[in-house]
Amino acid sequence: MPIDIDAAARALVDARRTGTRLDALPEGARPGSEAEAYAVQDAIAKTLGPVAGWKVGAPGPTATPARAFLHADTIFVETDELPASLFHVIGAEAEIAYRFGRDLPPEAGPYDREAVLAAVATMHPAIEIADTRFTVFGAVDAHSQRADQQNHGVLVIGPGLTDWRSLAPVTQPVRLTIDGSVLHDHIGGNSAVDPVRLLVWLANEGARSLGGIKAGQVVTTGSCTGTDFVAAPTRIVAEFPGLGSVALAIA
Repeated sequence: MPIDIDAAARALVDARRTGTRLDALPEGARPGSEAEAYAVQDAIAKTLGPVAGWKVGAPGPTATPARAFLHADTIFVETDELPASLFHVIGAEAEIAYRFGRDLPPEAGPYDREAVLAAVATMHPAIEIADTRFTVFGAVDAHSQRADQQNHGVLVIGPGLTDWRSLAPVTQPVRLTIDGSVLHDHIGGNSAVDPVRLLVWLANEGARSLGGIKAGQVVTTGSCTGTDFVAAPTRIVAEFPGLGSVALAIA
């Protein structure tokens, strides 16, 4: 039987706003499919305000991607410090993000790879902090995690590069440093392999129910380093040679 989408959305919005944690979503409000999880996300988006960005990723090079909308309160541009009180857990991820310079409305699609890239204005180094509205990170089912904006905490975006076409994200070097110790230093590392495939899927399918990708929105394309859980106080630095770097202190 259909779940109570509004009850699920209310529970997650209240948890995000108050900092309380849920052992699980209420009975009768737990999504049992991708479609129900996205319906909860969309209801949350309509409560929290205009969509300011997206996160998109995939567990493998041919796997169907998944998305979550981001709202303005969790996107920080060139912010170098945030309070530890914002977080329940701190999962550090180094990511590549794209800011779009023009709309890609669903009704004007489908969009091919070049059409999507032509709409990108800037490319950015980014740090996403994975977090949860649940008591234990990763303890609830995958659909509930998807409904919870796919474990999104905050996104910190570094300076934008306008001349980004020469960069190949598949072979992009990345280094993640935590408190002065290098945890990751390698080439590529995104589980989806090619982030641009994720952008194309988002433009054609993932963002459709919320009006498509809009000018000014930023899209982050999944971790290049996995997720490293750290404790505050901490300093996280994500470096992408040729693209730039971004640093975040949490105290």
